[in-house]
Amino acid sequence: MTSNDSTDPIRLLLVDDEVEFTSVMVKRLGRRNIRAMTARNGTEAIAFISGNEFDAAVLDLKMEGMDGLEVLKIFKEKSPEMPVIMLTGHGSHQAAEEGRACGAFDYLSKPYEIEDLTRIIRNAVSERKESA
Repeated sequence: MTSNDSTDPIRLLLVDDEVEFTSVMVKRLGRRNIRAMTARNGTEAIAFISGNEFDAAVLDLKMEGMDGLEVLKIFKEKSPEMPVIMLTGHGSHQAAEEGRACGAFDYLSKPYEIEDLTRIIRNAVSERKESA
């Protein structure tokens, strides 16, 4: 099987400090052929990206310590071709637009439908493969 085979799972880094949320999301994404590794904060996420290859990342904007925009900037330095989808809560559309300006592929406001997130992840990975 090649890495372009549509049956290969998408390798996703899911960064969010809400442990219950991420454990549910890992299961739901897994059923959609998306294999997610989770990080609870920016420092952990940066360590993961340094030692692993991901097809995409989903990054919460508001986290303790390092916020999502700081993490996004580091992701874009370390792995500029990896698409990053920002998750925003609290109606933080201005911050989400700032994320786009810093290189985020797209953003979703919480709460969101799993189908919307899955579609955005697949679009991001597809566009990355087409531009490679």
